[in-house]
Amino acid sequence: MKSIIQVTQLRKEFQVGDISVHALRGINMSISQGDFVSIMGTSGSGKSTMLNIIGCLDKPSSGTYMLDDMLINDLSANELAELRNQKLGFVFQSYNLLPRTTALENVELPLYYNPQISAKERKERAHYSLKMVGLSDRIHHTPNQLSGGQQQRVAIARSLVNDPVVILADEATGNLDTRTSYEIMALFQELNSKGKTIVFVTHEADIAQFTKRSIVFRDGQIVKDSLIKNVSNALEIIAHLPVETNY
Repeated sequence: MKSIIQVTQLRKEFQVGDISVHALRGINMSISQGDFVSIMGTSGSGKSTMLNIIGCLDKPSSGTYMLDDMLINDLSANELAELRNQKLGFVFQSYNLLPRTTALENVELPLYYNPQISAKERKERAHYSLKMVGLSDRIHHTPNQLSGGQQQRVAIARSLVNDPVVILADEATGNLDTRTSYEIMALFQELNSKGKTIVFVTHEADIAQFTKRSIVFRDGQIVKDSLIKNVSNALEIIAHLPVETNY
């Protein structure tokens, strides 16, 4: 399988007053096309710093980072922004939707930065992305007219609209109840089955069980990198959850 993400001897240091903080200490990691990887670790383990570098939001202090065969280290801020828009899809814990904007318009947003896409194609692609996440009947709803799970589906549709080489999800189920979290993981599993490469940062072990591979960070280093032997099927687990009744 083709390598989408390749980091070699990656280090990241921050200066806090007179103290040098080593956030990442010589990371070597490869993520292939079609992988579904969870990145785990406690607060301060380095997983968020790693995600920021993978997402081209930050640069390493040393070492190399290749994204889809492109060396990231020497790119300018403008080049990084263009790369993020073309090759990466982001899904955040807090959804990051514009509140007074419809689901369709929220999903269209990344395409506004691509001058080669017409207004008609922009709408068509946004509509298709919303259809992929099961929200065809909610395209004209604003975020306050949607549940938390529906808002996260809009955010996932937005991450898909540019057909990225990898989706980066940062605690994407953190604000959701158990059933809705599993529904979102079922959606990610479906997208992965269609070939999407997904990197999923989480601190929840049960959520990581829905991914194919687990990478655990501690003190700026990878302490475990293993395939998950018995991947949980989110749809099967949802089917056995008790039906919620509202009185």
